[in-house]
Amino acid sequence: MSKEDIDASSAPLIEHLIELRQRLFYSVLAIFVLFIVCYVFANQIFNILVVPYERAAGADANLKLIFTAPQEFFFVQVKIAFFGALFLAFPVIATQLYKFIAPGLYRNERQAFLPYLVATPVLFVMGACLVYFMIMPLAMNFFLSMQQDGGDGRATIELLPRVSEYLGLIMTLIFAFGIMFQLPVVITLLAKAGLVTSDSLKSKRKYAVVLTFIAAAVLTPPDPISQIGLAVPTLLLYEISIISARLVEKKRLEEEARREAEEAAESASAKADGTDIVAS
Repeated sequence: MSKEDIDASSAPLIEHLIELRQRLFYSVLAIFVLFIVCYVFANQIFNILVVPYERAAGADANLKLIFTAPQEFFFVQVKIAFFGALFLAFPVIATQLYKFIAPGLYRNERQAFLPYLVATPVLFVMGACLVYFMIMPLAMNFFLSMQQDGGDGRATIELLPRVSEYLGLIMTLIFAFGIMFQLPVVITLLAKAGLVTSDSLKSKRKYAVVLTFIAAAVLTPPDPISQIGLAVPTLLLYEISIISARLVEKKRLEEEARREAEEAAESASAKADGTDIVAS
């Protein structure tokens, strides 16, 4: 390869690296700005996250959360700010990712990619809402039921969660549900790439059930409510993914049939033109 060929091939690579650096800069800048905003409102955000606990305990309960180290609540606020920044900055990050890869895609590929880009945060928010409004109150109600009143020779057993442990619990559940709710997007993209089919997904349904409950046991706290609460919606999403894969396959067959019809029409037209030339 000549020096001119090497220079010509390296120029696009440098341009892509510069473009990547620019997109990363915008993403990091968005996270940094939103981190500062979320840190300012960290107490308010934490109070919002405590609402499922309050709902489980009841309106008359006098809830108390503690921290046992001087720096513990400060680091909790930092985690809240980072968590909120990532959550709020996702549209910016996704947009920068799309702008980076869009020039390398055909127009129809860009149109096909956009719905999945929109569906990803929507499904994550759906998973987070399921945790916030249903799973977390049920889980906290389960934990609160283990308390014991003192008297008659019995010790008082009272739930006094640390702020860091409560935040870790609800963040773990939100991320676990948010990630698992991406299943239809992932499987649909795999089906578009031809890596999975609806028939293969149906044939492996029993394995999916086992793996789902294993994943739920790993990703959630060791209580049955959280595990079942994650496993059941995931299995429903798996069934939705099978339907989505079937629709992708149907659309692919229709496009292939249309393409074959167009090629047959072009071939017939070329033969007709050749016959006219020979006849003349």
